[in-house]
Amino acid sequence: MYMKKFFALALSLVMALSLVACGQQEETPAEGEETPAEETPAATSDIEVAVVLKTLSSEYWGYVEAGCKAAAEDLGINVTVVGPGAESDIEGQVAQIEQQIGAGCDAIVCAPNDAGAAAGALQAALDAGIPVLSVDTNVGIEGQTSFVGTSNVDAAYEGGKWAIEQVGTDAKAVIIYGQEGDNTSNMRREGYQKACDEAGVEVLSALSGQNTTDGATKTMEDLLNAYPDQIDIVLCHNDDTAIGAMNACKNAGVTDMTIVGFDGNASAVDLILAGEMVKATVAQQPYEMGYQVVEAAVKAINGEEVEATINAPVEVVTAENGQEYLDSLAAMQG
Repeated sequence: MYMKKFFALALSLVMALSLVACGQQEETPAEGEETPAEETPAATSDIEVAVVLKTLSSEYWGYVEAGCKAAAEDLGINVTVVGPGAESDIEGQVAQIEQQIGAGCDAIVCAPNDAGAAAGALQAALDAGIPVLSVDTNVGIEGQTSFVGTSNVDAAYEGGKWAIEQVGTDAKAVIIYGQEGDNTSNMRREGYQKACDEAGVEVLSALSGQNTTDGATKTMEDLLNAYPDQIDIVLCHNDDTAIGAMNACKNAGVTDMTIVGFDGNASAVDLILAGEMVKATVAQQPYEMGYQVVEAAVKAINGEEVEATINAPVEVVTAENGQEYLDSLAAMQG
């Protein structure tokens, strides 16, 4: 423990010019403005868990953050949750990882925007004997304690399969995936493609929507122009992407489209229940993932055994089960 703290102090001094101090980063936000770190109050233990998410500027990651903080409160430990202003800000996230290690955390959790870049920064934690865990997206670094998340291939497969069941095997589909090079995006794209291949549904094209509503709107506009009156199904990386695809369809005067999102955000489910073109979302359990990963981090700090992979369940949310899902989400958030 003492060696770990000594290493953290030394590392923080080495990085002083670029990182300065934990609180000062908030005064000089990076492009897109990084979200300030927040620490849970009234801890009864001196255990410090750092959580570096892809961003805090989205509904989904807000659920993960809430789960992390709930676990910290229940366990009586301190948790600091940070994330860059956008999932595309790889360098900003790496800087935050380095900052949290330098501040002297006892374990660090990461949802990497770029697994390779994050792994390089997290190696310093492993070298210091600090447990490293991944949530939602696997860093996959050797020596990692645990990954808490969804089997993205299987989950996307279920979403694609549902859409094909609704529209039929004569349908034609497009895939709007996430950030280029992102592991989660690659796996979801693989799952969607697998569902289409098995059913004999042609995938006309697969393009990046950059993980944003605006990016997906532009991508869907391009797809509609390239394949006029041919697209029946749009399989999306996340719910923001699905909403962007819907907006593009509306702008183009398209009214008949089956769009599938991913994440189970309340905003997407509201659209589903309202009868919009977003017909389904593959719902992860982000709150539960946040809770479980902090719980696993504390076990690792205390020398307890932790499973290498902790799988979070998923379900396809549609008009049939949407209200029940929203009720359960509201109850979970208190």
